[in-house]
Amino acid sequence: MNQQTPISKRVKKCRKALSISQAQLAERLGMHQQTISAYETARLEPGAFSLLCLADVFNVSIDYLLGRTDNPETNH
Repeated sequence: MNQQTPISKRVKKCRKALSISQAQLAERLGMHQQTISAYETARLEPGAFSLLCLADVFNVSIDYLLGRTDNPETNH
């Protein structure tokens, strides 16, 4: 079993804060639900473009998703 990472924890936390399913998030991002599941269970880490898309959907900074800050606010 994979250990959760800051990214996996925060993707799940942000998705749940929006009250949407993995499938709904995947649809918004043009991904498969299995990809979102893999992000949330740390079987797969999102690349740069996916991180940008996730941050936009969640309205948080990439640094927040990466666990570099606990402040989710973006700088724009």
